[in-house]
Amino acid sequence: MTQIINNLIYDNSKNLTVDLYIPEMPVTNKILIFWHGGGWFRGDKSELKQLCLKVAAHGFLVFAPNYSLAPASTFPTAHADSNKFVKWLFNSKYTSSNITITQIGASSGGTIALYLAGKYGFPTVTWSAPVSYSSWIKNHPKVKPAKNAQKELGLTTLNDINDAFYKFFTLTYAGSSNTTVLQKLDAASYNYQNLRQLLMINSTTELVATQDLLDFIATLAQKNHGIDLKLIAGSKHAMSYSNQYLDESINYLIKITE
Repeated sequence: MTQIINNLIYDNSKNLTVDLYIPEMPVTNKILIFWHGGGWFRGDKSELKQLCLKVAAHGFLVFAPNYSLAPASTFPTAHADSNKFVKWLFNSKYTSSNITITQIGASSGGTIALYLAGKYGFPTVTWSAPVSYSSWIKNHPKVKPAKNAQKELGLTTLNDINDAFYKFFTLTYAGSSNTTVLQKLDAASYNYQNLRQLLMINSTTELVATQDLLDFIATLAQKNHGIDLKLIAGSKHAMSYSNQYLDESINYLIKITE
């Protein structure tokens, strides 16, 4: 039976915590960090419990961290928190020289996972990671930001609702529409010097536009990075297809770390 240790503190100054899942039959050299989504303004590690239990059943030691949320904490706070967690993990009793650290990131948690994958080289799977901010905002000047566009703006089409939400969470985390800030938030602006294996999973018609994803992959390709991409037909976003593609994500990480 998997042992769960809730609310280990990794940042005392902010009281930021992580949940740890210790498998009954551990694979001694594999850790997985699971980053929750929520557009940087909502979400919690507890929402990943069932998925983390399934990952732990494959022998991974699983960590599900929380991070600071907007609007109280704007960019780059959540990114900095994720980096602080990694440093805590490196200095903890749970890691050693032969440990392989991997990641799964859902939605905005996928953007955080991209940032860390480039910085540390962790093999990574993202689910519907938003990658475009500065150009997206520039290209959607007439979109009104809304957390619930159907209720707040009376919008009815999925594309319009998604656009309003995309603008809302982008500006909420960025703290403004300042182009310089948004460019720093763009996933393409991160340092990918240490990028290794990366699998990006997205639906074809969802919150994250396929063209934005392809443009990001093209940017990485120009730097000679090979990326695995899986496009799913339909409009599901991140956690909406998590149960369907969790095993494939785990198997990908197991295979490339063997």
